[in-house]
Amino acid sequence: MPGSSYRSLQDLAADQHGYFTTAQARDWGVSTMALVMMARRNSAERVSHGVYRLVHYPSSPLGSYMEAALWPGRVRGVVSHESVLALHEVSDVSPAAVHITVPRRFRTHRRVPGRLVLHRTDLDAADLDTFEGIPVTTLERAIRDCSAAHLGPELVRQAIDEARRKGLLAEPAAGRLSAELLAE
Repeated sequence: MPGSSYRSLQDLAADQHGYFTTAQARDWGVSTMALVMMARRNSAERVSHGVYRLVHYPSSPLGSYMEAALWPGRVRGVVSHESVLALHEVSDVSPAAVHITVPRRFRTHRRVPGRLVLHRTDLDAADLDTFEGIPVTTLERAIRDCSAAHLGPELVRQAIDEARRKGLLAEPAAGRLSAELLAE
C-alpha cells in the first residue's frame, strides 16, 4: 500500500512523465529519507543526481528529455538546440546527447552527465515553449541556436522547410529564418 509521500508525489510526477526532483519533493513536503525509503521499496527510482521517477509510470521515449530538463535541480533546464529539432521531427539530426539550456548564472559542482550537452544563456519568455509537458525552446529559437552552433546548412534548411510544411513555423518566420541563416 503506497504511503502518503508516494501519493503526494503522484500529481507532480503525472505532469512530468513520472519524474520529479528532490527539491520538488521537498517543496511538496516529502523528506529525503522518504525518497530513500521509496527507492528501497522500488516505488521510485533514482535516475540521476537529484532526479527520481515513480516506477509505476511507463517508460517513455520522452523520459530522457524530461530527466534532462530536471537535472539542473532548482533551476529548470530547457531542452534546446538539436534536441528540439529531433522532438519535432523536422530534421535528420540525431543528437547523441540531450541539449539543454540553463541560465548563465547556473553553476554546479556536479559533473554534467555525458548524455547531456549544457548551454548557458538567458532566454526570453518569447523563446520558451513546451512539448508534451517538457520545457523546450521554441522551434524558431532552436533553429537559430543550431545555425549559430554550426549545424550544417542543409540540416538547417531541412528543419525550416519541414517545420513550414508541418505548420510548426508560420510562413513569415520561415522566410525570415531562411533569409537570415541561409543567405549565401
